[in-house]
Amino acid sequence: MAGTNSERLLLTEGPVIILVEPQMGENIGMVARAMANFGLSELRLVNPRDGWPNEKAQAAASKADHVIEGTKVFETLEEAISDLNFVYATTARERDGFKPVRSPVVAAQTLRARFTAGEGTGILFGRERWGLSNEEVALADEIVTFPVNPAFASLNIAQAVLLMSYEWMKSGMEDLGSVPFQATEQTPSTKEQLHGLYDQLEEALDSRNYFHPPAKKPKMIDNLRAVLSRRAFTEQEISVMRGVISSLDRFSRQYPRGSRAPADVKEHQEDDSSDA
Repeated sequence: MAGTNSERLLLTEGPVIILVEPQMGENIGMVARAMANFGLSELRLVNPRDGWPNEKAQAAASKADHVIEGTKVFETLEEAISDLNFVYATTARERDGFKPVRSPVVAAQTLRARFTAGEGTGILFGRERWGLSNEEVALADEIVTFPVNPAFASLNIAQAVLLMSYEWMKSGMEDLGSVPFQATEQTPSTKEQLHGLYDQLEEALDSRNYFHPPAKKPKMIDNLRAVLSRRAFTEQEISVMRGVISSLDRFSRQYPRGSRAPADVKEHQEDDSSDA
């Protein structure tokens, strides 16, 4: 299904997310938020400890209202998955048994293929403290586990849902390198515009006795132009730079010849006078 939200496409399809005996409403809300980020919308809860609906879950969902409002509650896991054709169980530890164990990437691709074929699919997530029992894992078709640090394999429930939701989104992308927006296109500056920036900046600095001592002025100008020409400016960037200079130019910073400039200014002058 798809609709609009603030004139943007709202993705609301994909595998069902099933939380088995979740304990904290805040965690359920963060799961809903993670799901909504990546286009999943159907959330099922098995015997939530604090009941349902839950105000803390609503608050933590960060406006993922369509997920929270559509959440269904079941007394048993068997009831929660009864209408599904294929189910993954998530686990961070090795299990006894003969079920295939998949990576999140392979699991997401499998879910995408089955979902596209019209099958009902789901992913099981266990309790915050100790995950799924062996009996609950046995109800799934396959296992999915995450490639985490062996010395620290602890993921909270929202993190686990986020990882699987992200892989689900990726499995439907034609180009994994694509991004939702690009930098604003800008017009490269002409050399005339760049030289105008040089002239304006040099005049502003010269009027403030920046090029001191006078004998080093040519070299300081060369260094200054080398810095400004190191990358290609756009017309917009030239406009920004000249606006800055024009603003500074409204305030006099002239130091009488023979007087000492403030230390920070003098330091910059000495740096700029060094050989490039």
